[in-house]
Amino acid sequence: MGVMDGGGGTSSRSVVVERRIAAGQGRVWEAMTDLGGMADVISGVTRVEVLTEGGFGVGTRWRETRRMFGKEATEEMWVTACEPPERYVVEAESHGSHYVSEWLLRPDGASATTVRMTFTAVASGGVTRLLARIMGGVGARAVSKAVAKDLDDIAAAVEGRSR
Repeated sequence: MGVMDGGGGTSSRSVVVERRIAAGQGRVWEAMTDLGGMADVISGVTRVEVLTEGGFGVGTRWRETRRMFGKEATEEMWVTACEPPERYVVEAESHGSHYVSEWLLRPDGASATTVRMTFTAVASGGVTRLLARIMGGVGARAVSKAVAKDLDDIAAAVEGRSR
């Protein structure tokens, strides 16, 4: 589990970010999976357009617009695994790469949660150089910085609400 086979002419790179949030697992899960409220909570996200009906679960799709490197980019994402309130996986395709983000929420004492996000980019043959550039030094740092900032924003939202 969690190990990706890089065989068959593909290559993959991963970034892992972990953060402790001083709020219970259920509350953190709600904040992280509330697509409607995401643009209000996460400063890097400017717009979210939910494309499916119903609650957050496998098959949920949305378009997320973010500011990255000073410009806006919109990606379509979908949920491929969902085990509330512990784990979910979101996937996206962009410029010939396939992105997989796995979020794990672990209770950490009575009123804290450790969130761990593993972001993996898998390139198809021809775009391996591009992937290496995106996920090499600067790209990997940018991704982990963006994820860490998202988690800071979520922490601020849920920790501030506990009065």
